[in-house]
Formats: sequence, structure tokens, C-alpha cells
Amino acid sequence: MIFGKLLPREGNYFEMFSQHAAQIVKAAHAFSRLVANYSDTDLREKYNREVDEAEASADRINIEVNRAIHKTFITPIDREQIHGLINTMDDVADLIQDCSETMALYDIRHMTDAIGRLTEINVKCCERLKSAVDMLEKIADPHVAEAALKTCDEIDQLESDADRVMRNAMSKLFREEADVRELIKLKAIYELLETISDRCEDVAKLIEGVVLENS
Repeated sequence: MIFGKLLPREGNYFEMFSQHAAQIVKAAHAFSRLVANYSDTDLREKYNREVDEAEASADRINIEVNRAIHKTFITPIDREQIHGLINTMDDVADLIQDCSETMALYDIRHMTDAIGRLTEINVKCCERLKSAVDMLEKIADPHVAEAALKTCDEIDQLESDADRVMRNAMSKLFREEADVRELIKLKAIYELLETISDRCEDVAKLIEGVVLENS
């Protein structure tokens, strides 16, 4: 018993999860503003920087969490769940940055309705992801656990919406885009944007596992 009291306990994992999720939301909103103001090169550069800054902040939190796992003997949830959750969340931030970088690299000239719609869905996914993450600390409360699972279901539905939008966009792209270079570029952007919602769904599944095992 005395030995157990001397061991490092818990760490502030839930707070770090919430901080990371906040950076994901920040990156998603910055990317959304980038898309909305794409014709303005100065604003485009400004929002690109904001995406980069949010991703860098998220990456630092990811490193902090992974370091804490190695220093903490007793964790609030299974350490594999902690590791999987923070790293999958970090994938979301990375993918948002990948989208902004790829649009610049491919010299995308204009935004399409599909890019706008997928971006809108991704913002909603990221916001709900943060809501679910923020509930983790209190999932012992049955009402909180139920709300977290409901939020995860909403993310699943949004991912299905994104998949449907991408399929329709791809169909239209291959029917109507005569410029092969533009087709290749837009196809890559659509796929990247849809992958963001996929990864948010992966986070939702991990959160569902944490809730079901610990509530």
C-alpha cells in the first residue's frame, strides 16, 4: 500500500486531450476561413499560418501525452487507450494541415462546391470530437456517458455525409472536368478532405471504447 502511494499517478490526461481537441477545432476553423477567402492571397496565407500554428500546438501536446505515459504508473484509463486516442487525434490535425499544404502545392486556382461542403462537414466533425473528448473525465456519470456516445454517433453520421458528398463530387468531376491536370488535383483534395472525417470517426470509435469500458 505504501509503495502504491509513492508511484506517479494519472497525469492530467483529460485536460491534455481537451487542449489537443481545441487545437483541432482551431485548425478546422482556420482551414474553413482559408476556403471561404481563397481568392484573397493575403488572407489565404494568413489562414495557412493559423492552420500550421494549430497543428504545431497539437503536435506538442501529443508529445507531452506520450511522454507522460512513460512516467505515469497509474493512469485514469488504459494506457493503450490513451496512446491510441491522442495519436489518432493528432492524425486529424495533421490531415487538416496536409489539405492546406496540398492546395498550395498543387496550385489549386478556385474552390468548388464540394470542397466547401466537405470543409463544412469536417468543421462539424471536429467540433463534435471536442465535445466528446471534453466529456471523458466525467463518463462515470451515466448521463455524461450517454451524451458522449450520442456525440460519437453524430460523428459517424457526419462521416457518412462526407462519404456521400465525395462520391457525388467524384462522379461530377469525371463527367465534367476536361482538364486532366485539374481532375487529378481536385481528386486528391477531395480524398484528403474526406479522410479528415474518416479519422474523426476513428477517434469517435476509440472514445466509444473508453466510455463502454469505463462508465
